[in-house]
Amino acid sequence: MTPDTRTLTQLQAIVDAARERRAEDVTVLDLTAVSSTLEYFVICTATAGLQLNAVQENIREKAMAAGLPRPSVEGPSERWLLLAFGGGIVVHIMTKDAREYYDLEGLWSDARPLDFPDLQESPKA
Repeated sequence: MTPDTRTLTQLQAIVDAARERRAEDVTVLDLTAVSSTLEYFVICTATAGLQLNAVQENIREKAMAAGLPRPSVEGPSERWLLLAFGGGIVVHIMTKDAREYYDLEGLWSDARPLDFPDLQESPKA
């Protein structure tokens, strides 16, 4: 199932917000075919402390501007912070160690990855 235009716009806003604060390896997983309760995971890597907080604040602001509700926040810890936007979109901001340890991409390997190219890194015409 392909996400609707509104959902794609919201996911793009989250991906862009994470990248604006230098989050690395931003991955979007479409869980609609493999979960009855979850729709999309956005997973990204940030260093502990200040960057983790800066990434989550920017994501929260940009996601709400794109029409998502105020997220519930799980954590926060120095290694992992989770933002749940009404259950449909869940954002995991993790340190490199936590991401390797929990291996969400491996755990949800049946989910379909969605591609959101980084427009800032594309070659200029």
